[in-house]
Amino acid sequence: MPRFAANLSMMYTEHDFLDRFAAASADGFTAVEYSLPYAYDARELRHRLDDHGLSQVLFNAPYGAWESGERGIAALPGHEREFRSGIARALEYAAALDCPRLHVMAGLIPPDVTRKELAEHRDTYLANLEWAAPRAAELDVDILVEPINGRDMPGYFLSRQAEAHAVVRDVGAPNLKVQLDLYHCQIVEGDLTTTLRRDLPTGRVGHLQIAGVPDRHEPDHGELDMSYLFGVVDDLGFDGWIGCEYIPRAGTSDGLGWLDNYRGDSA
Repeated sequence: MPRFAANLSMMYTEHDFLDRFAAASADGFTAVEYSLPYAYDARELRHRLDDHGLSQVLFNAPYGAWESGERGIAALPGHEREFRSGIARALEYAAALDCPRLHVMAGLIPPDVTRKELAEHRDTYLANLEWAAPRAAELDVDILVEPINGRDMPGYFLSRQAEAHAVVRDVGAPNLKVQLDLYHCQIVEGDLTTTLRRDLPTGRVGHLQIAGVPDRHEPDHGELDMSYLFGVVDDLGFDGWIGCEYIPRAGTSDGLGWLDNYRGDSA
């Protein structure tokens, strides 16, 4: 049965961030993910995890100046030094938190980019990932890349699963994998069952995420039959975590009825 991790950047926002660990644990979660840890001392985060019996399963590497519109820097020429510094910092936190996965955001590209410029972005992306992957491997950390839909994030460098898998194949590092968010994939491509059956057996998918489509609320709301999709994931033998990266319609705890059938298998 699936194993679910609470996404503390989107869930439990009715609590201060450091109090969300206790709230997730009280609701039966045994693992968490979130966007960025760097505003907090790693020892404090470790303390919250340990006190509430939680595992940290994913967070992001630094992704540039979000408030200025940046959405990652890995595919942006000229940001190589900043990228390497960010990876070093992220791996320090990963070691302190025993976190085995690090999502690296690619960044945005201009809508009028030329074919030559697009190739330069991709070359930069591959070179940065080739640099990061072996350093992460020394700590048994996987580097993840994620296609993101253009409705929520216009101009993001990766939007389709085939693009992400091509990047993973081209880099060729065993610890470079795809983060498959079924919400993003449904908006861009649909045909989720075929995608799961095609991609999960390759071993290149390191993490799944879920949300209802189209409004990114609880996964029991919207156009997806998540119970069916969870069955497909089980049939394919995926034993990783599924991150609950959704925006609760009301209070987080009140919206967890969908999880009742799986609570015994969230550890």
